[in-house]
Parts: sequence; structure tokens; C-alpha cells
Amino acid sequence: MTTSRRYDDPCGVARALDRVGERWALLVVRELLLGPKRFTDLKEGLPSASPNVLSQRLDELLEAGVVSRRQLDPPARTWVYELTPWGRDLEPVLLALAQWGSRATPVPRGDLSADALLLALRTTLDRARATSPLTIDLWLDRDRYRVHIEHGEIDLARAPAPDADASIETDATTLRRIVFGDLAVADARAKGTIKIDGNARAAARFLDSFRRPAPARPAD
Repeated sequence: MTTSRRYDDPCGVARALDRVGERWALLVVRELLLGPKRFTDLKEGLPSASPNVLSQRLDELLEAGVVSRRQLDPPARTWVYELTPWGRDLEPVLLALAQWGSRATPVPRGDLSADALLLALRTTLDRARATSPLTIDLWLDRDRYRVHIEHGEIDLARAPAPDADASIETDATTLRRIVFGDLAVADARAKGTIKIDGNARAAARFLDSFRRPAPARPAD
């Protein structure tokens, strides 16, 4: 590993932290859960990480076998980072951490990246309200996502959704405020920060499928 800080402990938790325990490492994994990204995309999703620190984390994750790097086919020819199969095995770990951490208070100010928000949607889905099949073509910031909800589960992919019941075009900040009850859809539409096409009821069902977690309470 590039970093010299290691636990030298045979426990699986310690061995995992040797590879993804440095600051920003797991957030890099978070940003890659839905597919490959360029360095500039990763930097945009992690604006508080300096370019040097982000480069170092990526080098460490590459060396650890968590992330790989490849060049896209022509005409793009740009280099992207993506999770290896072993790196993708971290997905349930990230979801569990997100679910646990979403109850921590106080909540820091600031916006979520699109990928961070989508991870939050996966961990705040109200299963009782998400039983009937529903597919949304979600245009979020610059990316397009296929969101499918059925049987209390949500499936997300950075891909078009030609079979969608409705299309929603917005930004991460607006979507976060709507789904967690801080902004009415009508107000967002009046401001021009959200556009909804297709089945309006399907879109409304999607936007009402999430619940803000109850804050954790310290022991008495």
C-alpha cells in the first residue's frame, strides 16, 4: 500500500481499514457505485478533497485492488476510474454505513453529490409505500439514471430509462429537499427547478416514497 499507516492486526475489520480506512477512500467508492467516472467527475462529487489528496487515495485504492483505471474507446479516449468486482463487494457495507450514519446529528450543512443523494434514497425508501412497480427516468444534474421501485426495493443505474412511467429533470439539491419534505413540488415547479413529464401520479408516488430517518438518541 502507498500509505504507511497500517493496523498490523489480522482481524478482518483492521485488514479492511488498511485498504479503505483512509479519509476520502470510502467516499471515492461511493462516487463509483453507479459506474465509472473521470478524475474531474470525482473531484466534482468530492469538492472538499484537494486534487493531491484525491490522487493519493485513488493510487492507494488502485494498489489495493479496489479500483481500476481504463481508457474509454474512441472517440472519447478519456481515462476513467471504476470499481473492481472486489470493490463492488463494498456496496452493502456502504449502504449499512449510510443507513447508520443518516441518524447522526447534527447534520452538516452543504449539498450532496448526485451519487450521494441516490445512495441516501436507497437507505430511506419507505418499503410500505414502495410495493407497486414504478420506473422513473431521472435527469439529475448532468447525468441520467434509471430508477426502478418494486416490492419494497429500489434499483438504480446510471443509464436511460426508455420504459419509464415518468421523467423527472432536476438537481440534487432540489430533489433532496422535495423527498425529505423541505420543499413542495409545486414551489419547485414554479421556480423552474424541476420538470416532470409523463404520468404525473407515478412521479408523485416516486417523490413520496422516502422518509427522513429519525435521529439517534443518546443513552440516558
